[in-house]
Amino acid sequence: MEMNIFQVIWFVLWGVLWAVYFMLDGFDLGAGSLLYILGKDEKDRRAIYQATGPFWDGNEVWLITAGGATFAAFPKAYAVMFSALYSALLLLLFSLIIRGVAIEYRNKHESESWRKKWDFLFFLGSLLPALLLGVAFANIFKGVAIDQNGIFRETLFHLLNPFGLLGGLLFVFCFATHGAIWVAFKSMDPLSERAGNLAKKLWVVTLILVVLFWAYSFVATKIWENYLKAPILFVFPALAVVAYLSVPAFLNKKAYFKAWIGSALTIVAFTAWGLAGLFPNILPSSIDPAYSLTIMNSSSSELTLKIMTIVAVIFVPIVLAYTIWAYKTFSYKITEKDIAY
Repeated sequence: MEMNIFQVIWFVLWGVLWAVYFMLDGFDLGAGSLLYILGKDEKDRRAIYQATGPFWDGNEVWLITAGGATFAAFPKAYAVMFSALYSALLLLLFSLIIRGVAIEYRNKHESESWRKKWDFLFFLGSLLPALLLGVAFANIFKGVAIDQNGIFRETLFHLLNPFGLLGGLLFVFCFATHGAIWVAFKSMDPLSERAGNLAKKLWVVTLILVVLFWAYSFVATKIWENYLKAPILFVFPALAVVAYLSVPAFLNKKAYFKAWIGSALTIVAFTAWGLAGLFPNILPSSIDPAYSLTIMNSSSSELTLKIMTIVAVIFVPIVLAYTIWAYKTFSYKITEKDIAY
């Protein structure tokens, strides 16, 4: 079965949507997972909520868009993926719902016990999605046990293999680093300084996890095969390395927004690394490569992809423009007045 240009275009767009989601929602998930570490008192915790408050729901739109694009462009892959990873994705959904409710309800009552309850749910709803997304994508890279009928032949616990758990840890620490930098950028001292110092420490842990993940992927996946066939693809891991090494340099200068941009570019380049290695597969089978779902055997018709391309060309720039406007509008530092109670 031959691929057509629209299948390739939509694979690239699919990857871009995931990369943008990880880049944007990654920092507010990371900030939430650091609530108990950075939130020394009520003022700090309010500042962390304020740092993510104007952005979190808009960021999650990209997750919905990525899921919708999977459904529309690659319906068979969508059906099998959401069946094979059903339990993990359901946990992800519940976590995000609980997190959203916690953000909205946390300040509805002045009781300290009330706030502590929602703080815990906010923390849990931030940590679990990062972990689950990492486990899910590591298993996709590794290959999922789907047969010729697209039926998943294992259980949720089989997804918690060493490579999957390493992917989960990588996402948790990567997002935490990203979130700490954002809090440092948005808040005032002393919280800003503490967040910046924590980001430096988390950066080191994340670097170790990235090296381990890349090394393990040589053994556990076939990601690197595409790179050996087409060395030009090494531009993606190279960009990830350059962007990531820029982060501590900016942190040392307290240029927190530049450090966040470096972290964001790292996430985008790392996502590109994984998807370029995955191509043309969307959901590889660990049982038999012949059972894998690819852009050729799981895509919509060429006419459907053409229509979707026209729609994407019109509306994606509009969404991007709105996103940029929102970030520019709320890019100010959080002051005492903003967190007064």
